[in-house]
Amino acid sequence: MKKIRKWIKRHPVRTKRALEIIPGVTSWFLILFPVWGSFVIPEIVAYYIIGFSVYWFYRSMTTAALATLGYFKLKSYQAYDWMADVKLFPDWQKIQHIVVIPTYKEPISTLRRTLEHLGKQTFPTSKIHIMLSFEDREGEAARAKALELSQEFEGVFGDLWATYHPDLPGEVKGKSSNTSWGAKEAKRILVDEKKIEIDYVTITSEDADVLLNEQYFACLTYHFLDNPERYQLIWQAVLMFYNNIWRVPLPVRVFSSIASVMQLYVVTRKDRLINFSTYSASLAMIDAIGYWDVDVIPEDWRLFFKAFFKMDGKVRVEPLFLPINADAAESRGVMKTLYSQYEQVKRWAWGVSDTPYIVEKWIMSDNVPFWEKTIRVLRVLEDHFLWPVNWFAITLGALLPPLLNKEFSRTIIGKTLPQVTSGILTLCLVALFAIIILNFRLRPKRDGRRIPILTPLWEVLEFITMPVIGFFFTALPGIDAHTRLMLGKYIEYKVTEKVAPRDGEVKNE
Repeated sequence: MKKIRKWIKRHPVRTKRALEIIPGVTSWFLILFPVWGSFVIPEIVAYYIIGFSVYWFYRSMTTAALATLGYFKLKSYQAYDWMADVKLFPDWQKIQHIVVIPTYKEPISTLRRTLEHLGKQTFPTSKIHIMLSFEDREGEAARAKALELSQEFEGVFGDLWATYHPDLPGEVKGKSSNTSWGAKEAKRILVDEKKIEIDYVTITSEDADVLLNEQYFACLTYHFLDNPERYQLIWQAVLMFYNNIWRVPLPVRVFSSIASVMQLYVVTRKDRLINFSTYSASLAMIDAIGYWDVDVIPEDWRLFFKAFFKMDGKVRVEPLFLPINADAAESRGVMKTLYSQYEQVKRWAWGVSDTPYIVEKWIMSDNVPFWEKTIRVLRVLEDHFLWPVNWFAITLGALLPPLLNKEFSRTIIGKTLPQVTSGILTLCLVALFAIIILNFRLRPKRDGRRIPILTPLWEVLEFITMPVIGFFFTALPGIDAHTRLMLGKYIEYKVTEKVAPRDGEVKNE
């Protein structure tokens, strides 16, 4: 290990580049293995496909079971009076919350909607301080939006600030650098100038289109005050893409529905939970680790591992079982919407670019217990590396060996491979039905519309399109991101176009 560390210190650029190549090579190897392996080692391919099918069955059933558990926790959290418990703490009134909303060319109606929901919090809004972090390159449009919103929401919050993140040398344009700028500005004003005690301040990174549940800050305050390890925690609520679910085309609606239910599963898995999109932490911890990195695109998982390794592996993510509702990808026109969804998923998949950082920290850190950091890293690599592989392995894998190798197709394992894998994957339909039911229970109803008798049946049949949708909105953007990283064709941060909210739109409180 010492020799590896010395080599990394001597060759940081070559190490980073090598680690960038590994995910793409691994993904392409696993995708193509059933093709070339069917000619050379078809038996090994068969066992690989069967093993992968068993793995997928385990993941499917686990997802369904834990998502169902998460659903009941979600309902109990929403019904509970968190503010009543908050008031039992003698020092609760010291708590102040900063909300950083990084924004670039978002419609003012989207920002207004977000602020309106923040203004409905059961926690006193006089203790909530909003930082609208615009990009300076947006020009006068950003300043005009800031002026209008500051006038409209005057007196609603403790503070409503606006800042304009400049293009700085060495920074990558995107959410991470913008959030970091806004957070530092908020800390400067609230803590350095107003002398608010930093140990009683939380900071929330909120996407511009996200609507927080009205009990979010009451619930967060309770969990903050109730936990002595509060300065080593990040809190994650349940992200759901339901705001505009009935406006988007069928492929985006199905993808967003599955993604929303998956978030219930993700939040329930505390052992592998990592913050995503919109989350909260203590300002003291964020300040101690040096805020968000400004030279990367993925900001959420990077922040977690930055904190994890800087704080001796003691940082973890705690779930808040409250819904935070976001917009599904939507542009003007069906084709533009489908393209926006693809680009959004590709940007999520670009989280694989954190691999060099995470692996290098795993090798170089002596301050984190070996097995604790190893298990964390392996779980992340599993999620990243298999992202584009899953679809190919479970959809095409079992068909290839008998199809490509006629001699193998006449063997016992060759004849039974499709039937065995088909049987295993058929059992996964139980998990799919559970996910469909949860989606029906979670997503909002169509406002002001009479639903024809056949509509519920049609909504179930929509999920038949999942294999096609899974290819275009999971496998393809995933392998796109892996291949670009492998070839050194780095992507730029592209804000997913969001159509301004319309009158009568569906809102899931």
